[in-house]
Amino acid sequence: MTAPTHSARAHSFNAAAAQYAANRPSYPPALLDAIEDLAGRPLHGARVADIGAGTGIATALLRARGAEVIAVEPGSGMAAEFRRAHPDVPLVRGDGNHLPLASASVDLLTYAQSWHWTDPARSVPEALRVLRPGGALALWWNMGAADVPWIAEAGARQAAHFGIDIEAYKKRDTHPEVADPEGRLGLTPRTLRWSRRIPVDTHLANLGSHSMFLTDTEKRRTAFLTAEREHLLKAFPDGIVEETYDVDLLVARTNS
Repeated sequence: MTAPTHSARAHSFNAAAAQYAANRPSYPPALLDAIEDLAGRPLHGARVADIGAGTGIATALLRARGAEVIAVEPGSGMAAEFRRAHPDVPLVRGDGNHLPLASASVDLLTYAQSWHWTDPARSVPEALRVLRPGGALALWWNMGAADVPWIAEAGARQAAHFGIDIEAYKKRDTHPEVADPEGRLGLTPRTLRWSRRIPVDTHLANLGSHSMFLTDTEKRRTAFLTAEREHLLKAFPDGIVEETYDVDLLVARTNS
């Protein structure tokens, strides 16, 4: 099977936006605390642009902290789901490589699960352009905790299915030197662990909402998820899965 292109994977979410919104994990309150700590300012009252906002999972948390948020999302399907769920939040179409925002217009730029869809050669200068002096850029990803045995075993099954090292594949974007190859931002990393307990079918729907599965053939995807359900029910006979995540956070502050 030919590997899907980066563009095909990026656009795959639009046909599965409702599935994404219903099943993807959110983020723990400690993440917002860490962002405030590393950014050196409270979210309350901050002008925030949430880039690659998707269905609004992170946007909702930022607003709950009192931030004034504008969302930026390139995908038509994701944008439609966002507008359905958050009709009162300003949303503009665009992406991190070409931000539809005025220069020096925001206190904080956030990229929840979305920086890896950008080209840092373009997205870094764009971030620096739109941030106000003393502003901050925050990038983060929910990553399955590979030291948890059942997650490691599930990762190995995915690796075999796709013919890749899944954990290495997932981690490739979460390190400062990969997120900012030219070192212009001075990113500070922090990792936070959290978990959620959900039904097996919710876990499988979450898994199926990832681009590698969305761009797989229906036959291969169905076969894998059916077999995976059997594996999971052996590990979790009560049908409730505990997903454990490490949130990999990178934050950079601009000069005042």
